[in-house]
Amino acid sequence: MRSGTKTFLMALLAGFLAAPSSYAGPTLLFDAGNGSVLYAEEPDDEWHPASLTKIMTAYVTFTAIREGKIKLDTKIPCSEAATLQPPSKVGLPVGAELTVETALQVLIVKSANDVAVMLAEAVGGSEAAFVEMMNATAKRLGMTRTHFVNANGLPAAEQVTTARDLAKLARAVTREYPEYGGWWALPEVRIGKIRLTSHNGLLRTFEGADGLKTGFICDSGYNVVASATRDGRRLMAVVLGEASGYERTIRAASLLEYGFQQYGWKQLFNTVSIDSMPLDPGAKGPISVRQQVVSWECGTGRRRTHHQVAKAKKLRATTAALRAKAAAGDKPAGKTEAAKPATANTAKKAGKTADAGAAAGAKPAKPAKPAAQAAAAAKDKQ
Repeated sequence: MRSGTKTFLMALLAGFLAAPSSYAGPTLLFDAGNGSVLYAEEPDDEWHPASLTKIMTAYVTFTAIREGKIKLDTKIPCSEAATLQPPSKVGLPVGAELTVETALQVLIVKSANDVAVMLAEAVGGSEAAFVEMMNATAKRLGMTRTHFVNANGLPAAEQVTTARDLAKLARAVTREYPEYGGWWALPEVRIGKIRLTSHNGLLRTFEGADGLKTGFICDSGYNVVASATRDGRRLMAVVLGEASGYERTIRAASLLEYGFQQYGWKQLFNTVSIDSMPLDPGAKGPISVRQQVVSWECGTGRRRTHHQVAKAKKLRATTAALRAKAAAGDKPAGKTEAAKPATANTAKKAGKTADAGAAAGAKPAKPAKPAAQAAAAAKDKQ
């Protein structure tokens, strides 16, 4: 797709999705290479990580492999405790086995809660001991506002993190364990004849997308740590608290596209990083966004109105038309900067949380809330 068409597409997306939002969760856009922050919004507010917890589960397992405590071809059993985990899960019977390699791929792609417990028990001896390893690793990585109580991210009041801490974790796991980098980009994985697909919509729709992990529980909303690489530059976006999986994808895509479009000379003098960015003295504790999400599981699945359905159809039709034009070599006239994430409550947020991009002269608005879509599949706890 030509750059002009791509920018024009972002402009239309911003226009269609510009709608008031009652709440937007923390957001952080950063360069995975040097850690520089391109955009930040409430990055130190505590949030329930949901299945983003499994990034740490994978990291601790990778460390155990490197230290020789376990091998990729080691077969690990499914315990009774693992079988009792609610979906999303593979559903193995007690005593069934997976290799560590297969278990890690299923953990990343399917986000299986039972497999997370299997890995925790295999590496730590028990899930409780593994959680201690997770918290020790978080402390070592400088994740100062993170605390884990389980290995899979299922609801727990004490299980919290922040956008900044997740950024530190995502950067660490991809830099320290590049040999597993391809697993974060897998759109699907198979166990025998069973095909398990990723909940990360960016892997199928966003140019250069190569990870990383999604998460969902009712109290946290729809979360994602999204990653994409273009021309040798890798950017990551942490998006927390979206109302639907669709909105999560659009918001992350908008942030990443903004980053790639704006990255250049403006960032030459940007010294703000995920480590040096001042801690927000007004950072808040975790809240529940259960009443804002669209999910049958959370009791809010009927919010999808006819207007929202029509709006979503119009957006899909427009996107398809633009892609057809791009394939035919057409280029829309003029240029626009609407690749910046749009918002309806930018004024409310401005001055409250440091926009690190401002250090380089860039002030993106927060991605607007798109039309909510029904998310019956949210029962998979992704």
